[in-house]
Amino acid sequence: MKPARLASPIRRLGGRSRSLPEADDPLTAVANLVDIFLVFIVGLFLSFLSAYHLKDLLDPQSEITMMKQSAEGEMTIIIKKGTEIEAVKITKSEAEGRGVRLGVAYQLEDGSMVYLPDEGE
Repeated sequence: MKPARLASPIRRLGGRSRSLPEADDPLTAVANLVDIFLVFIVGLFLSFLSAYHLKDLLDPQSEITMMKQSAEGEMTIIIKKGTEIEAVKITKSEAEGRGVRLGVAYQLEDGSMVYLPDEGE
């Protein structure tokens, strides 16, 4: 009984071994890695858009006002109306001053906010 021969990608012709043409090109693996990273980057970008609710920034008819505060105390107010975006930087000294209390704002357990104006005295 003869032993079974296994299929091999290397064929022997005339005493020399020849491999398949795909095995000769070392850049084939690099091209596949570039495709994988491209899909990964697009997925990461879409996840950031949904995680930070930035889809509204891409909508040309939405109006958004966002406030951001840096560690140094400088605040940035970003206002988007339609396709125009305006950023205003305010320092802590510019935001200080005297004023009148208008009411109280509460944040509920579900994350929504409720504003209750003070009644006139």
